[in-house]
Amino acid sequence: MKNLAKRVKRKFFGPGKDPFGNAPRGEPADYLQLFLEAKGYSFPEIDVLEQSAGHAAEPDWLNELALHTQVVMKRSKLNWQHGRLLYSFLSQFIRSDASRERFGEAFTIFETGTARGFSSICMAKALIDAEVPGSIVTLDTLPHDYPMFWNCIDDHEGKKSRQNLLSQWPAETARIIFLQGTSRTVMPRLGLARIQFAFLDAQHTLGDVLTEYRYVRDRQLPGDIIFFDDVTPGHFDGVVDAVQSIESEGLYNISRLEASPERGYALAVRRLRGHDVPPQKGSSWG
Repeated sequence: MKNLAKRVKRKFFGPGKDPFGNAPRGEPADYLQLFLEAKGYSFPEIDVLEQSAGHAAEPDWLNELALHTQVVMKRSKLNWQHGRLLYSFLSQFIRSDASRERFGEAFTIFETGTARGFSSICMAKALIDAEVPGSIVTLDTLPHDYPMFWNCIDDHEGKKSRQNLLSQWPAETARIIFLQGTSRTVMPRLGLARIQFAFLDAQHTLGDVLTEYRYVRDRQLPGDIIFFDDVTPGHFDGVVDAVQSIESEGLYNISRLEASPERGYALAVRRLRGHDVPPQKGSSWG
């Protein structure tokens, strides 16, 4: 794994190759203004789903995390609602009767597309708050220990590694295994036997999403969950087509949600041997 990380780092990083540029893109005040605007957006559908799940991340905690890891300079509107959904539905899943009956072992959560670490931290927080053993295995081509600018409010302090960027959340990062590389090169080497919950958000091509899905599918049991980000027609058609293909396979019940015209999600629940999984109490997905 170390040799793989070195090869990827040589290919993508080094002098003049920082993915987000060699200088801050804005002043802290610029990022703060973007944060305040995005924090004021309303998402009534997600409010209802969060309430139905019966578990919600503490808003101030979530917004502080988003300020450092989700507020970036880009053309589309900022949106960190997937963090709310990941926390709520993972928490609901962990505490469900089926989960308690079936899972004597620690939870293994798998994520592709770590980016700045926002989603991983949200899922780690759900594990901690539920007081259950488990960890998140997350991978990205971005390295964990390479100092660079991240297009975020912290950039005014100079280059930081992701490890530095997430230093405010030590309990959460202790639950996370950060790996570097592409899904196709890293997954065959992981040695994971079970994946109870997965969040797929790396390369958005049809082939890459299906490759990640098949890896997870082969390590899941009935009732296990895959969460897909960016299921947005016209923006990420590769993800949309992949989810449709997975649905046609018939192994998972899939529910979709559109948070905005630019951001959609899908929740896939593994079926019970040819039968639909009964909806969890309080869930309004589907």
